Amino acid sequence: MVTSPCLNHDFLAEPLASIPGIAADKAALLAKELEIFTVGELLGHFPFRYEDRSRLYRIAELSESQAMVQLKGTLGVPRNLGNGRSQRLVATLNDGSGEVELVWFQGAQWITRYLTPGAVYTVYGKPQRFGRQWSISHPEIEKEGQEKARAKFPFTAVYPMTETMRRRKVDHRTLAGMLQKVMDHPAFQVPEFIPADIAQRQKLMSPALAFRQIHFPDNMQLLEAARNRFKFEELFLLQLRINRMRGLKQTAFRGHSFEKVGDLFNGFYHHSLPFELTEAQKQVIREIRKDVLGGKQMNRLLQGDVGSGKTVVALMTMLLAADNGAQSALMAPTEILAFQHFESIRDLLGDLPVEVRLLTGSTTKRARAEILEGLRNGQVKILVGTHALLEGDVQFQQLGMVVIDEQHRFGVAQRAKLWGKGNPVPHVLVMTATPIPRTLAMTAYGDLDQSVIGELPKGRKPIRTVYKRDGERPSVMQFVKEQIDAGRQAYFVFPLIEESEKLELKDLMAGFDMVSDWFPTPRYQLSIVHGKMKPEQKEAEMQRFKRGASQVMVATTVIEVGVNVPNASVMVIQDADRFGLSQLHQLRGRVGRGAEQSYCILMSREGISEHARKRIDTMCRTNDGFEIARVDMELRGPGDIEGTRQSGMLDLKVADLIKDEGLLEIARLEAVKLLNADPDLLQEAHRALLFKLVARQGGNIWNRVL
Repeated sequence: MVTSPCLNHDFLAEPLASIPGIAADKAALLAKELEIFTVGELLGHFPFRYEDRSRLYRIAELSESQAMVQLKGTLGVPRNLGNGRSQRLVATLNDGSGEVELVWFQGAQWITRYLTPGAVYTVYGKPQRFGRQWSISHPEIEKEGQEKARAKFPFTAVYPMTETMRRRKVDHRTLAGMLQKVMDHPAFQVPEFIPADIAQRQKLMSPALAFRQIHFPDNMQLLEAARNRFKFEELFLLQLRINRMRGLKQTAFRGHSFEKVGDLFNGFYHHSLPFELTEAQKQVIREIRKDVLGGKQMNRLLQGDVGSGKTVVALMTMLLAADNGAQSALMAPTEILAFQHFESIRDLLGDLPVEVRLLTGSTTKRARAEILEGLRNGQVKILVGTHALLEGDVQFQQLGMVVIDEQHRFGVAQRAKLWGKGNPVPHVLVMTATPIPRTLAMTAYGDLDQSVIGELPKGRKPIRTVYKRDGERPSVMQFVKEQIDAGRQAYFVFPLIEESEKLELKDLMAGFDMVSDWFPTPRYQLSIVHGKMKPEQKEAEMQRFKRGASQVMVATTVIEVGVNVPNASVMVIQDADRFGLSQLHQLRGRVGRGAEQSYCILMSREGISEHARKRIDTMCRTNDGFEIARVDMELRGPGDIEGTRQSGMLDLKVADLIKDEGLLEIARLEAVKLLNADPDLLQEAHRALLFKLVARQGGNIWNRVL
């Protein structure tokens, strides 16, 4: 058992109520409302903004454009005005240049005791004008000579707090007073846990000084230095945890060793592949082959924009497994996507002797029995399916490769259940057509090796995207007609299936009727697909559209992934302002799969929101999925991005994955360098860091060394 040389007495772990001057009732309130029990937790309750108290305004300078102002003047005689619910306490403040009314609608009895007519006060608040009279409601007010400790600092911290705290008169000044008492305590110390060489290299402010400056900043430069210290601290601990997990995965699991590149892989590559692989696809295949040679389990994330050719890479990976006597499973989130994969793989393989089967919830009892027997005896080499693959009776003879498509739609437990069907554990390739911003990839997915297919197959043209308002529909429909009359096909996507008066959106059936008016039968044939249809009905409609029996597909976002119709050249998205960027990008990817120029038309009513406008502008500006993902994370934050996993990992208090990308990269490099030198952090210089990680970063991946 390792003991810490610096934490024999940890002042930060002391209960708040044990600090002289901090009342027990206030400490109890913080514990109940904010789960702040200790000195360290209070210090870590950071401000969310700062008010600049460095300037005093004259009343004559006031304007309604000012957010908050600080004034200093002589107080008049307080007066109670009105009665009942409209009663208020009013006092004037005069600074020689003018007069402002200070108004309190609540707490008049308590506030009156604090007011001394004729005394000089400093007040802070939002000025409002009523006729010729300036007024400030519920200002912060301090009598000259009785300023709180925080008044020594030009920047006043504003803290997250609850309504109950405000009612109990525990405000920002109260928290500042408690923090001052903590920092004035003779035992106040904050041990440094970041190794000295890293702290020196990164020019980090000491933790004790950083706490002082983040709560009571002397100036903006010192405040930024303190924030930089805590940002680096958060990102460094995060990267240590991620890279530790990655290292444990690589050493803990023995995987299959696929040494043979045999007839199936070579036969497909040289004789069955219908097109030349892009350089990006070839590079990813080289990375995968290197992974599966070493006898360790592969855990690789494959990112590729819509239509970049991930399925071919996955198939060649599964053929490599088959050449080495192993079976593969490909799991997709929907039956439509699973069927598309099954059909694509079967078509690509042609006459190669590889048995591929499809297993979904719609598979008949007889077919299911045949598939299960083929898995057990090893005859079925590739099984494609949905969640049905997770059922207990789905047993493989030798599962060596697991491919999971659109992996963010599956939970961690579901994925683990699938690769738990192999012994030794199968290699894992998870794929996504939803690009992940680089900073998110380094955090939420940092424990996976990563590959990117960053180019489209040869001959593909960038999709042209335009924005049209509902009033421009006639010209849009005329354009779509011209495309269809030229032999192309078109999608019309609507956001809802049923009417919603609240959202005032066109539902799918109303949309179908509208499209039918523009494209009447028998000249045109329409298909319709939505989530409430039975799987066989959806598949029948999809097949009609795929073989060209219908020229127009009217659908909801059920076609977001997995639909591959190279002849479709137009995508019209109605009420595009109601879709997220990721959805819009996925939907657009249903076209542009052939050699013809393709188009995406985003439509909406007038008066869309600012965020919606930015989403639409981004779609019209770029086809780059990674740029779209970056803007998406900017708008929504990393915690809301589809696919973010490992709950709690990204609960950052100070660091920002969007703005602090450079610092994140530095923290990652420092973490990797440290773990390469001392994987278990057992060197004396790293003991404090080890204890910090055990205490705050998730125990079990470090506890085994204690």
